[in-house]
Amino acid sequence: MRIPLRRVATCALALVTTGALAVPPAHGQAQEGPPGRLHGTGALRAASCPEPRLISGGIPRSKEYLTAIVRCMDTGWSAHFRGAGLRYRAPKVLYFEQPQDEVCGLPWPGGAAAFYCTRRATLVFPLEGPWIEGRTDLYPLKIAAHEYGHHVQQQAGIRSAYERLVRARRGDQAELGRRYELQADCLAGVFTASVWRSLGRSPADWTALVEAVRASGDEPEGRRSHGKGASRAYWLGRGYAAVSPSACDTWSAPPSRVS
Repeated sequence: MRIPLRRVATCALALVTTGALAVPPAHGQAQEGPPGRLHGTGALRAASCPEPRLISGGIPRSKEYLTAIVRCMDTGWSAHFRGAGLRYRAPKVLYFEQPQDEVCGLPWPGGAAAFYCTRRATLVFPLEGPWIEGRTDLYPLKIAAHEYGHHVQQQAGIRSAYERLVRARRGDQAELGRRYELQADCLAGVFTASVWRSLGRSPADWTALVEAVRASGDEPEGRRSHGKGASRAYWLGRGYAAVSPSACDTWSAPPSRVS
């Protein structure tokens, strides 16, 4: 999730490269993908991540679920960075039973399922709400993996490059933000694929997740922040199919893929 420009340096609500971020040119033209240390590092290693049940148990069960999933992401992404010869530090995690007046030094973002505080490298998870309570599908895992994807971006150095782009090209803020958010969707697909065998899920579960993500796209008449449902589903699936962050180059994608 992305915060408006005045907050872009602090917190991101639900790119993997380091070094200089190639600037997508103006006027709807795609360009070559950005160079980066994670590009070409191969697939995320297959790992075991048994998924706790969420159908009942309320807040304690939600926290148990998220704690287990975040632990798996810590293990998987830290191993990938280490294999690429890159430094990595796992995020902090905050859990809240109810929204607060303030979090990460900012007002609590209204309507947010979960979010990531960039400057404090902290994942923030509300333990109530339709995104997680009583669910039997994979949507809570996807939300957690998307927000964790923002941490991967921050650790890889892409967040700071993104902030520079937004400041330099204010007129393109909406499109740059969608490229940033859709890459986090793709990274969620990468992680999900890496632990898929251990989840005990069926192809029908994956189809249901893709449809849930498709339904979570930007509203036709609303603010274009995360991308249309079709774009979100496409990038989630692309990451899942490749199991590699190299597939998540939203920056060289044509405008039609980041709409």
